Amino acid sequence: MTEASATIPVLWHVMDDAFDVKADTRASLLYGDGAWLEGPAYAIQSRQLFFSDIPRERVLRFDELTTATVVADPASDFANGRTFDRQGRMVSCLHGSRTIVRREHDGTVRTLCATFDGAKLNSPNDVVVNAVGEVWFTDPTYGIMSDYEGYRAPEEQTARGVYRWREGDEEPSLQIADIAQPNGLAFSPDESRLYVTDSDRQRLLVADRVDGFSSTRVLVSGQYGFDGIAVDSAGHIWAATYEGLSCFAPDGRELARLALPQVTSNITFGGLRRNILYITSTTSLYSFSSSATGAL
Repeated sequence: MTEASATIPVLWHVMDDAFDVKADTRASLLYGDGAWLEGPAYAIQSRQLFFSDIPRERVLRFDELTTATVVADPASDFANGRTFDRQGRMVSCLHGSRTIVRREHDGTVRTLCATFDGAKLNSPNDVVVNAVGEVWFTDPTYGIMSDYEGYRAPEEQTARGVYRWREGDEEPSLQIADIAQPNGLAFSPDESRLYVTDSDRQRLLVADRVDGFSSTRVLVSGQYGFDGIAVDSAGHIWAATYEGLSCFAPDGRELARLALPQVTSNITFGGLRRNILYITSTTSLYSFSSSATGAL
């Protein structure tokens, strides 16, 4: 376990004057002993951030008042993306069992999704829960391609898609099927848009509520290496990339870019005012405060 206290510069390359975010000049290294860190999700009730070291099958917890500790080693089933719903229940993507699970208030773990059309899901990767409690998740094949982030296995689904699960459903419904490798996803603040990254084709896609989120259009393309994303209360899209972080306007303009020492996997907003950016970046967990606040 690394007792991390180092910092790195927070130096934004601003590409558009519309970027008006103020931030700390240095980011704190909160943890630096990972193999491939992913799945940051902030629990405001306890002021704790949960994240995963997927290859090592660990779930870790960073307490804002203390430090980072391992809470599950080995963790169940190569946990990847996670979030908290509006009731404070943790919803997680498990590569190993190829399921979506939810930890209830009494501590029990309930499997929400395991199959589609009777066949196993590929390897659920990232998940969001909207205001009405619908669970949306991506299902690429990263967890079944090797034994590094899951268990090597044949692909049983004809689509690598974006799914929606509603309370009472026996199986999720396939909403979007035209993505090569769907990865990170996030709703706009008013939930009229769903943003999805296609890591295989290096694109940031958007689906609109007016057509039922059933199709996508390209918002951004380029050699970014898109992974996880988050949206702030102003509607900006914060994307984890090969180089670090990029911040995009809702129309797809890149507003600013922050370089980090390692490939970045994911980002989430935390803190009591939701203005702390937590970043998983290969082996490390970083944080810095900013004037941007995460969308609920």
